Amino acid sequence: MYTVQAKGILSAQNGMNIYRGCTHGCIYCDARSTCYQMNHLFENVEVKENAPELLDAALSRKRNRCMVSTGSMSDPYQQCEKTLCLTRRCLEVIEKHTCGLAIQTKSDMILRDLDLLESINRKAKCVVEMTLTTYDEDLCRIVEPDVCTTKRRVEVLNIMRDRGISTIVWLTPILPFINDTEENLRGLLDYCIQARVYGIIIFGIGLTLRDGDRQYFYKKLDEHFPGMKEKYIRTYGSSYELPVPDTVRLTRLLKDECRAHGIVCNADELFGWMHTLDTSKIPGQPELF
Repeated sequence: MYTVQAKGILSAQNGMNIYRGCTHGCIYCDARSTCYQMNHLFENVEVKENAPELLDAALSRKRNRCMVSTGSMSDPYQQCEKTLCLTRRCLEVIEKHTCGLAIQTKSDMILRDLDLLESINRKAKCVVEMTLTTYDEDLCRIVEPDVCTTKRRVEVLNIMRDRGISTIVWLTPILPFINDTEENLRGLLDYCIQARVYGIIIFGIGLTLRDGDRQYFYKKLDEHFPGMKEKYIRTYGSSYELPVPDTVRLTRLLKDECRAHGIVCNADELFGWMHTLDTSKIPGQPELF
């Protein structure tokens, strides 16, 4: 890792990334794509060491409270967060300004900051987003090797449920010919139902590949799934979108299960909800005003 003094931290939509790059090792990560113009090795994480101060200044200038989101490009709970605690310090800033939070991660390190998540949720609104891709624990250790497995992430979702914190699951990507089975999808959906997640985000059942991401993914396919790269190339060529062969049926299954259990699965609706500071819409939480 290496540190930088960033010039700004919040986007126009109040999103932030404290880190740039990642050490989780997920074989499919879109953030590796060259279109993001990262000028350092992906695993050599860039650390915005002045992020808490920048965030404090930015929120001080706002006339109205807002939802702050983080984790869309780089996980806020990198391995270096254990010692740096920059994410925790940013959560303290958000809590101080009584703003809301939508935070996305694959790491159970988020439990370290449960006290702040609960306080933010009491004062405003907190949404915890977890990515789940595969029900098979052994497969999870291959495709997401350096972060906690699906089973542990579901334990985190259950803890959030018990603490009254709303959760959303990113059920993506589903990798063609690898985890694109009904058994896998039903296993993940059962986890979501058990955890009483508020919503599931999915952009089609499949995978996207761009320059940079594609080369790394194919390298890992050669390491762990011999012959699979050639099958991908025969099936999809150089396409950006790689829908699974059974995408229509699996999508219908997903939507039917979500409808039956009251889980929101419309991405636009979920993004709108996550970016709106309206405590009256949080299940089980009273209005503050």
